[in-house]
Amino acid sequence: MIEVEHLSKTYGSTVALQDVTFQAKSGEVLGLLGPNGAGKTTTMRILAGYLPATQGTAHIAGYEVHEQPMEVRQRIGYLPETPPLYPEMTVMAYLNFVARLKGLSAGDRPRRVQWAMQKCNLLEVEQTLIHKLSKGFRQRVGIAQAIVHDPPAIILDEPTVGLDPRQIIDVRRLIKDLAQEKTVILSTHILPEVNMTCDRVAIISRGKVVETNTLRDLTTQQTDQVNFELEVNGDSEVILHCLNQLPEPYSWRWLSGTTPVGRRLQVTCPYRLGIGNHLATYLVNAGIELHEMRRLRANLEDIYLELTTQEENAALEELEESAPNSPEVAPQDLVPPPSPRRSRSQRLIL
Repeated sequence: MIEVEHLSKTYGSTVALQDVTFQAKSGEVLGLLGPNGAGKTTTMRILAGYLPATQGTAHIAGYEVHEQPMEVRQRIGYLPETPPLYPEMTVMAYLNFVARLKGLSAGDRPRRVQWAMQKCNLLEVEQTLIHKLSKGFRQRVGIAQAIVHDPPAIILDEPTVGLDPRQIIDVRRLIKDLAQEKTVILSTHILPEVNMTCDRVAIISRGKVVETNTLRDLTTQQTDQVNFELEVNGDSEVILHCLNQLPEPYSWRWLSGTTPVGRRLQVTCPYRLGIGNHLATYLVNAGIELHEMRRLRANLEDIYLELTTQEENAALEELEESAPNSPEVAPQDLVPPPSPRRSRSQRLIL
């Protein structure tokens, strides 16, 4: 339904989007997830035909956004972050006005407006002036104007920002309901929004899409780190000494609460084949009673932070390499100092 290929947007020397590619299928909700300023709104404005791309193409229902803008606008509904409302109009009058602008005939307008109000639970406020509505109701009116002409694709920019928890739940339900028969793309910087609403997610950072996948596949794919939860017992000094001897990039922290047989902690390790067995052997050889050890599944927050951090680090490295008169660093300066020698029982071989 929506195909974006190698989309780029620049403002002079500023790169807002760089080689963005993703697809959104009919009947699904695709979330554009990224921090503020990542390029989400720029992407959506290009898809909606409000902003030309510098390079690349975007097709909606088979029509190219730049070359066939009128055909595209007939087939999309767009809700910007600030809904385009007229506060002095009633809900019904405003939706009738929008329906007329979108080319609906006089005979079709009453039916379509009634359908949109019913879909968005606006019938009880149809004669209310928009400026008297709560923010949650105004957001529903914004979604209603996006769907009044029954488009196959809906584009929503931060649809739940500023809403209270009850209003957020209502908007989420509405989006899931719409996605049963339409393609929905929404942007957000809120991780729970993606978990609760989206079928797939495209993570965008510094104008680049760094990952696109289903939520399930995203949280089960390989990452650079793996977390283990352990239940241990033994002499406190031995446990602390053993854990503090773990080399970087290992890290650990106690978890709250105790168990009938000991204490719980989480150890973060670099991913390597057999890393769990190596860690368990190291702990047992050090004299720690290991009662339970299980691998923790990565959550969306872990994946998001890892991917966006990688992109930020890559951008900083590129900036440093391009900086003039950068001082040379001797190779020996990059070699870490030797670690203190450990006893055989405390040596970790990975």
